[in-house]
Amino acid sequence: METGLAGAGVVVTGASGGIGAACARAFATEGARVLVHYHRGEDRARALAEELGGTPVSQADLTDEDDVERLFTEARDALGSVEVCAAVAGVYPRDDAPVWELGLDRFERTIAENLTATFLTARAFLRGLASDGPGALVLVGSTAGRFGEAGHADYAAAKAAIQGGLLLSLKNEVARLGPRVRVNAVAPGWTASPMTRGLLGDDDVRRITRTMPLRKVATPEDVAAQVVVLASERLAGHVTGELVTVAGGMEGRVVHDA
Repeated sequence: METGLAGAGVVVTGASGGIGAACARAFATEGARVLVHYHRGEDRARALAEELGGTPVSQADLTDEDDVERLFTEARDALGSVEVCAAVAGVYPRDDAPVWELGLDRFERTIAENLTATFLTARAFLRGLASDGPGALVLVGSTAGRFGEAGHADYAAAKAAIQGGLLLSLKNEVARLGPRVRVNAVAPGWTASPMTRGLLGDDDVRRITRTMPLRKVATPEDVAAQVVVLASERLAGHVTGELVTVAGGMEGRVVHDA
């Protein structure tokens, strides 16, 4: 079934990363006009844009509200309109730190780079929507926000806020913008991407997948497919405020020993 996204203007934040790049490719495959956002990964972003036929690229620090507003101004100038935003950008702190060892500086930085960045992205995108048109915002959370993650309470808290209170508030608020504006979220589990490089050796995969009926770590393309479905008015036009978990059925308990 076609998604109906051909010609839609799409901003993908964090498109220099694994999931973001997969989302940009997936939207481009559907015929959407895509703007590739990056913060620090300029070389990867420009290589992706070239791969996609010279699609526009924009740099922004998503924790800076002026930068975020500029990003969406540039996107509308480059694309003509922006009907879809995939708010993928986020940062996972690699070091294991239980709360009693977790520094306030790291906690605040993790909240800013995940929750605050998503809030500012959502705000700038929604401000630019046409009053009588469609709009689809897809937030990216994490299974850490559903099940918690020992040693990463800061990350789990940020993602829980994104896919909980922020998502559910937004889905009701956007009704004021029009009846065709929707907000949904995906919660990836362990996904093979630059963010998890070095964290997913063979032993790690065996341990992680014991909690998954589908015995594999996700690919970025697995996540991107769900982002595209939720962004599509044709496929998900009566779906809003929903969280789709992309984690092979993971529920936090061992379901097989193999």
